Amino acid sequence: MMKVKVLDRTSNELKIEVEGVGHTICNLVQKKLLENKNIDLAGYDIPHPLSSSTVIYVRTKGRVKPEEALREAVEKAREANKEFGKELKEALKKT
Repeated sequence: MMKVKVLDRTSNELKIEVEGVGHTICNLVQKKLLENKNIDLAGYDIPHPLSSSTVIYVRTKGRVKPEEALREAVEKAREANKEFGKELKEALKKT
């Protein structure tokens, strides 16, 4: 089960801890965040290799709230996953 906890929040920064996710999801979300021109900094850290918790950090340039930017990045990641699933299904039909 995935759990999300807000560690720190300001008007242009958000730091959350997500339990139950690893590099795969976080790397994709980070990439989608960095595609947004309103993002100043985005990253994640897995404090310990045996831990199931990941810390995600977002800092905006002030034009958008970090929560909004993160929601948008997650939605874009979801769409990319859906598109990949569709393309994979089509490719597997051909073999």
